[in-house]
Amino acid sequence: MSGRARLALCAWAATIMAACALLPLVDPATWIIQAALMLGVQTGVGALTRRVPLARPLTVAAQALVTLMMLTLVFARERAVAGIVPGPEAFQYFATLLQNGGEDVGRYAIPAPLTDGIRLMIIGGVLVIGLLVDALAVTFRSAAPAGLPLLALYSVAAGLSDGAAWLWFVLASAGYLLLLLTESRDRLSQWGRVFGGAPQGPQRPESAGGPVAPVRTGRRIGAVALGIALVVPLGLPSLDGGLLDGTGAGLGGGSGGGGTIAAVNPVVQLRGSLNVDEDRQVLSYRTNTDNVQEMYLRIVSLDNFNGTSWTPTERSITGVPDDFGTPTGLASDVKRTSIETRIVASEDYEQNWLPMPYPVTSVDIDGDWRYEPVGRTLVGDHGQDTKGAQYKVESLIVEPTAEQLATAPEPPPSLRREYTKVPASLPPVVARTALEVTEGAKNDYERAVKLQDWFAFSGEFTYDTEVRSGTGARAIARFLQDKEGFCVHFSFAMASMARTLGIPARVAVGFTPGTPQTNGTMSVGLRDAHAWPELYFEGVGWTRFEPTPNRGSTPEYTVPEDTGTGGLPEVPRPSSSASTAPSAEPSASESCTPQEAKLGACETESAAAVPGSDDEERSFWGLVFFSPWTLLILPGALLLLAIPLLPMLWRLRVRSVRLGAHQGAVPKGAQEPAAAREVTHEGSEAPGSPAPPDRATSYGRTEAAAAHALAAWQEVADTAWDYGIAPDESQTPRKAAARIVRLGELEPAAAEAVHRVAAAVEQVLFAPRPQVPAGLARDAHQVGAGLRAHAGRRARLRALLLPRSTVRVVWALAARWADTRDELLSRLPTPRLPWRRPAPSRNG
Repeated sequence: MSGRARLALCAWAATIMAACALLPLVDPATWIIQAALMLGVQTGVGALTRRVPLARPLTVAAQALVTLMMLTLVFARERAVAGIVPGPEAFQYFATLLQNGGEDVGRYAIPAPLTDGIRLMIIGGVLVIGLLVDALAVTFRSAAPAGLPLLALYSVAAGLSDGAAWLWFVLASAGYLLLLLTESRDRLSQWGRVFGGAPQGPQRPESAGGPVAPVRTGRRIGAVALGIALVVPLGLPSLDGGLLDGTGAGLGGGSGGGGTIAAVNPVVQLRGSLNVDEDRQVLSYRTNTDNVQEMYLRIVSLDNFNGTSWTPTERSITGVPDDFGTPTGLASDVKRTSIETRIVASEDYEQNWLPMPYPVTSVDIDGDWRYEPVGRTLVGDHGQDTKGAQYKVESLIVEPTAEQLATAPEPPPSLRREYTKVPASLPPVVARTALEVTEGAKNDYERAVKLQDWFAFSGEFTYDTEVRSGTGARAIARFLQDKEGFCVHFSFAMASMARTLGIPARVAVGFTPGTPQTNGTMSVGLRDAHAWPELYFEGVGWTRFEPTPNRGSTPEYTVPEDTGTGGLPEVPRPSSSASTAPSAEPSASESCTPQEAKLGACETESAAAVPGSDDEERSFWGLVFFSPWTLLILPGALLLLAIPLLPMLWRLRVRSVRLGAHQGAVPKGAQEPAAAREVTHEGSEAPGSPAPPDRATSYGRTEAAAAHALAAWQEVADTAWDYGIAPDESQTPRKAAARIVRLGELEPAAAEAVHRVAAAVEQVLFAPRPQVPAGLARDAHQVGAGLRAHAGRRARLRALLLPRSTVRVVWALAARWADTRDELLSRLPTPRLPWRRPAPSRNG
């Protein structure tokens, strides 16, 4: 194995060893196998392109291109050309996966499930780091700076995980030391003999030199440094914190009683809030209404749907007005009640959005808050949050009738256009299921109620906070099939299906009303976190629906009345006050009561579900990367794509060997010793200066110079052939050079270069002691540039992609076959002819 190949293998090993620090972050850890295979292909491509050789930037570009194709094959095959060439749709899907991966990182505690978004982030990151390490250490031959990307990879992993961190540090450090020692050994092997530690004497064997002693010293230094790095931190003060808290609680960490509760996106921590071990209070409020079932504390609305997730639309914010005005779409004939609520946030509840009943008409609060008028929400500015906040809210309880909702006019076109957008990536099963569930409905209200009832009652869905359905393009379809999930899945699915039916919809995130206390207040805990859909009806405005079973309360306006507009199926419904008191009614699970579900004491079968990808179902090609067939399929696909480039690659390789393999005209194996002896005037020897070359060395130089001249001439002839000037073997080098100058219309500089190469060949062929000039490789390159300058575009493309001189490969194969055939025939036994007595002569 060559030194550069060995260095590339060590760069691959160093990257994988550093990537092992990411193993505790996700479960299962099978991604490391896929990353190692893909990184091996990337390393192999780099080794092949360096052997061609290509320019260093082209080598890195080729590796990056192959890496992108591999990622496309695994993650976005259905959105790529021929399953491997990425297009705009594939890049858009990559962006969506990365966004989902970022949300999943914040949503799940360590170890997180291996969703497609997280898998792309981890594997893509490892491949990028591997590309940087390979480029620095192997392509540019500088292994020391390659430690920076390795350090970045380890630092990210160390900041997110805890536990046996020293083990991952040892692995990452050992990989880096291995890379440094391999590069040092390769460099020292090119220096010749090394004096330190070698035996003395003029008859010292060649094996006594070499880089053994320095490499051994380097190993010792590396081991000592690694030991110091492990031992010294034990005596230093520990530093808490990191990029994310690793306590596994699913919530932001902090000091004090369990830490603070922080979230950038309100959906991110929703599942973690529902699964906490202790239902801590985050809000308490006192209101002047008895209708507490409608006291949903809304944080923010999610109205941007990209097919994989719901997020808040970026909108402009203003100062908090004294009066928010009438809610959008609310007509004067709809019954409403104005209420006042005083809310106190806990000291450990830290949120950027302000929880409030909806719709709000005014807010009295101190601090740096801003108002977003479309969602009628307040958001903190300049670091403002809800920690310990006390505020008063005036809001409305809107009580429309079923008839008002059923006879609602069409919404404004601009609002319908914005809130009914459904991306093309949404699986068709969502719209098809919505049509099946709402079959027979006469208006949007009946369709909305049928959707709500199907999710909450008749559809046989199961409420389970342990289900890992994710937010991918197939997540909604999978939820509709498995029928297991929690409020996020129910609200996302209903809002998406409503949009496919042309009903404006969005998702609200906040808290259910909470639990009444003996002092007349309401206590809202972490497990009261909730998400629900809001559908728009002109004349009523944004209206709450409750599709999640055993959560919250069913709105009274969705209970069918005998208004003549119904025809809705009669289904059993919970009482309107079920949300504020424990219930003894059985839940959807036969062995779990709502009281046990609220306390999180139920054991669900889905908790042991396969913790695999949460996004789009794994494609066949993604699973292929976990099987041995990968070693055949992916290289085969890359080879198939590289077949049209084989003539060009062969020509580049031949040109490199002819013009770049004779440095200094010294043949391999005939190099002078680096530590030759110096001959002084008195005839004594002094180390450090070269000795006069002997005859063997001079002869070796002559032979190498002659080979170099012939190779340069062969390159000139083949280059001319590539541009349409076929070689004529019957002419002398001088006449052939004149013919190339005439047919190629070369400029004087290029013409002189041709004649210099031809003169060197004549020296080699006919002079008793040839004097080969230097610079023949430069002359050959100059001839190629001259021929290219006078050729047309078509001729230049053919000379690059389909050079005519590649026919020599066919000739060489034919000659080798003929030699092999002759050798095989010569080994066959000669047939023995029957013995015949010679005929007597006439003179006999």
